[in-house]
Amino acid sequence: MEQFDVVVIGSGPGGYVAAIRCSQLGLKTAIIERYPTLGGTCLNVGCIPSKAWLDSSEHYYKMTHEFAEHGIKIGKAALDIPQMKNRVDGVVKSNVEGVAFLMKKNKIQVYNGYGSFVDDTTINIKPNSGEEFQIKGNKIIIATGSKPSSLPNISIDKERIITSTEAIKLTEVPKHLILIGGGVIGLELGSVFARLGAKISVVEYMDGIIPTMDKSLGRELQRIMKKMGVDFYTSHKVTEVKRTKNEVTVTATPNNGGEAITLKGDYCLVAVGRRPFTDGLNLDKVGITVDEKGRIATNDHLQTSNTNIYAIGDVVKGAMLAHKAEEEGVVVAEIIAGQKPHINYNLIPGVVYTWPEIASVGQTEEQLKESGIAYKVGNFPMRALGRARASMDIDGFIKVLADKTTDEILGVHMIGARVADLITEACMAMEFRASAEDVGRMSHPHPTYSEAFKEAALAASTGMAINM
Repeated sequence: MEQFDVVVIGSGPGGYVAAIRCSQLGLKTAIIERYPTLGGTCLNVGCIPSKAWLDSSEHYYKMTHEFAEHGIKIGKAALDIPQMKNRVDGVVKSNVEGVAFLMKKNKIQVYNGYGSFVDDTTINIKPNSGEEFQIKGNKIIIATGSKPSSLPNISIDKERIITSTEAIKLTEVPKHLILIGGGVIGLELGSVFARLGAKISVVEYMDGIIPTMDKSLGRELQRIMKKMGVDFYTSHKVTEVKRTKNEVTVTATPNNGGEAITLKGDYCLVAVGRRPFTDGLNLDKVGITVDEKGRIATNDHLQTSNTNIYAIGDVVKGAMLAHKAEEEGVVVAEIIAGQKPHINYNLIPGVVYTWPEIASVGQTEEQLKESGIAYKVGNFPMRALGRARASMDIDGFIKVLADKTTDEILGVHMIGARVADLITEACMAMEFRASAEDVGRMSHPHPTYSEAFKEAALAASTGMAINM
């Protein structure tokens, strides 16, 4: 039986990064992946393909809606969805091959098959073909990720009533796509097909979209997406989803008890979140239980109730984000190697890759109010930037929240062009506990989108931005 210092179950961003860091620190490492390709949900059916679809659809949208304003005249645009999908598939293939290369480079043993616990140091592997076998690991890291959630009254057939996994594999543009869920996944994929010409209707149980982020962001995104023709039914509960041949009917009732609505479309995308995936791990054999949401409990070192076993990523508490899982993978590897790393969960940013993009880090305004923390606010609109006007990306704003007494930045919330990259500056500032004045006094290149962060920080610190 092969013996390893560390065995990682799952090869998503958390798992493969943990394996690489373990190997870099001199630990003999193996990784187990139940699917034929490495990379988990993120690389295969999540982050990477969805962003590739978003970029292709954005090119098409700009060509059909903005190029003429730029003085670029073209003939009638034609969509080639199969080619779009082929490009997306190529992007995915390149990324998963890159992970496989990293495994070889770092001398990590890869096993393709279904891993499950025999005891706290022994893993049984059921390969896709061939006989089962077992390996041993002094330490085990669970990094098995998550799967799409559904609602009790919805039967997902993966044909017309679909999840994000099926949505990114469509070879046609829906005529009318009904989204159940106004969160990140649904809005990103909804914006893809809206740009390509689909009618989009969003049904959301909460009173606003992207409800876990600062409410001002959701309000602005909803305003922008309405200009694209997207319909929103917030504060509505889905009561029935029926399919008849190629038509899907969704019935929803207002939370205030008003009259029900009925929507008919050719596809219904169920995007009500994700659930931790621990099926078939045989956690009971190693004394590990899950909570009511299916999450594995861990201590501050991401160690489970069984001291030989760690858990990271979507199977533990916290935001289900690839970069959060990566950070946890590094932390666990370094803990196993005897180091003393740390992770600041407050400074893990959230991003929505619609256009304009949304990015957020730290406390929301609602959280500060609930906690009774005195704060001040600085806002700056993107339309006041020369760079935004030059690129015709004038929607959105940046909001900085700072402590009313100390001026320390407590939260930054952005909606605008390229803010998925710009949020890193806010993370860096907050990691070093910068004040709003610190950022406001930093020189930012002109003309750039980053100037909006400087201006918002000035507005928070002094109450006076320069360019508004």
